[in-house]
Amino acid sequence: MTTLRLLSASGDLSDATLNDSGGYARPTSPLRSRVAYAAAHVVPRTHADNTPGQPADIDWDATLAFRRNVYSWGLGVADAMDTAQRNMGLDAAATRELIARSAEVAREEGGSVVVGVNTDHVAETHISLDAVVDAYVSQLEFTEEQGAGPVLMASRHLARVAESPDDYRRVYRAVLERATTPVVLHWLGPAFDPELQGYFTSTSLSTSGAPDDWQTASEVLLEIIGENPSKIAGVKMSLLNAESEISVRERLPEGVRMFTGDDFNYVSLIGDSQVGRRSYSDALLGAFAAITPVASAAIQALDADDHEAYRRILGPTEELSRQVFAAPTFYYKTGVAFLSWLNGHQPAFQMVGGLHSARSLPHLSRIVELANASLALENPELARERWHGMLKLNGLDA
Repeated sequence: MTTLRLLSASGDLSDATLNDSGGYARPTSPLRSRVAYAAAHVVPRTHADNTPGQPADIDWDATLAFRRNVYSWGLGVADAMDTAQRNMGLDAAATRELIARSAEVAREEGGSVVVGVNTDHVAETHISLDAVVDAYVSQLEFTEEQGAGPVLMASRHLARVAESPDDYRRVYRAVLERATTPVVLHWLGPAFDPELQGYFTSTSLSTSGAPDDWQTASEVLLEIIGENPSKIAGVKMSLLNAESEISVRERLPEGVRMFTGDDFNYVSLIGDSQVGRRSYSDALLGAFAAITPVASAAIQALDADDHEAYRRILGPTEELSRQVFAAPTFYYKTGVAFLSWLNGHQPAFQMVGGLHSARSLPHLSRIVELANASLALENPELARERWHGMLKLNGLDA
């Protein structure tokens, strides 16, 4: 019996049995029952100056190989989004290069790619509504030129300057008028980015400290969609609130998909099978970058109309995802990169901007424990070797 050494928050060490991998098979035909994107991270060069405030220095071979691996499992790639450290270390130049390179890989692999469109290349913190529109359109046009599907991300610039829901309607209306291909709208909640508190409503919510009013915000979102249904392919909701997602999902126009971004509740949201047109969500998840083979196997089970197998395969991963996305949630990217390293998809546990230091050893140990329990370790022996080496490096007996 091979064991894993684990570290508790109190500093105690214990052992757990190392499980075999899930032994999942790659699909032999496209996935049918759900549209699923894994929101992919970026891998820095190991010898680069990956410290806070430094420009991103990307290991393109490892970063793009990770995307090829996602495609091999039948999933699409969502790129240059918050998982790729937008607003947390991925600078404007690296973002543009990532989008161009990722779109090229998608063409080579025959995969589907969508990428984030934001306003984050603008250095000024406060700009006018017209400048927000111009910034969005600049990135939108570049994305369309690369042949990638646009995801219109929530803008910090817009959140700072908007004084009412009408300001959101105005900006989104102007940007959507310029879109030449349907876009996915992205509603990112404040757990992922505190600067987006009160998005789609007004700055009064973000400055008062009041909780997000998702009911009011969802009305604004649905009005924006209702004005432009032909311009909108779907909505990605990342509020970590299943009730809000289901509420909006049930009211979407025909042809507009709901892509769950709820890394706490995705098993039921994707797998819902009640009778009705709006009975499930598709997926655009950072969690699926961490558990790609498991996610693929689960959707293959849905393709076979085996909902019991779907829950048996994917169900255990939700506790792992909740650990990866634990508060402060915006540091979930560290867990995604950590699992990528454990699973052999990058040579070192490093991240742009030094973000690999954002989680404690006990937190990472719990990720190891839950990944082992949910059969999300693709090569268990390699994961064990790397994790035990990390413990020894930190003066712990492994």
